[in-house]
Amino acid sequence: MQAHDGELGAAVARAQQGDEAAFAVAYRIVQPALLGYLRGIVGDDAEDVASDAWLEIARDLGRFKGDGAGFRGWTATIARHRALDHLRRQRVRPRSSALEQDVLELPGPQSTHEQALEAMSTEHALELVRGLPRDQAEAVLLRVVVGLDGPAAARVLGKRPGAVRTAAYRGLKRLAGQLGAESVTDDAPRTLGEST
Repeated sequence: MQAHDGELGAAVARAQQGDEAAFAVAYRIVQPALLGYLRGIVGDDAEDVASDAWLEIARDLGRFKGDGAGFRGWTATIARHRALDHLRRQRVRPRSSALEQDVLELPGPQSTHEQALEAMSTEHALELVRGLPRDQAEAVLLRVVVGLDGPAAARVLGKRPGAVRTAAYRGLKRLAGQLGAESVTDDAPRTLGEST
């Protein structure tokens, strides 16, 4: 993710000057991780929320100041606000969803079999993350899926970096425990809402 930050920063700078093709490059770099983050928060409604977020991103692009990593954090903040607005309107907890394969496509050749295995494992991982307490789930999604560092994730969440590091650590530790229990017992994957 961070490997594309230089390309992302350059694309954003050109997009701010009105280059539509550069905006498309920035979108292609950011959208898969942003959509994965939103799926962890709002489930099946992630694409709708992402669309709302991108409308705001496009509208406010001229006000953004920063580099590629900063742009990822800025877009995650906007997406989080749109997700929280959506949840308030729906007044429901995040629902589980199937992760679509196009989110998982990576540059380079992969076989359909490899893509299917990756899609299943990523879907299962997001299902487990959705079962975490909300602060842990968001910290893990921002750090692992979006690829933000501790201070950037803290800015998105409006918390201290130490609190985000602790939440991410606890969430990852809990996930590791769940994965270890699954491999030992060979049980079916836990569903949303089951506690450990």
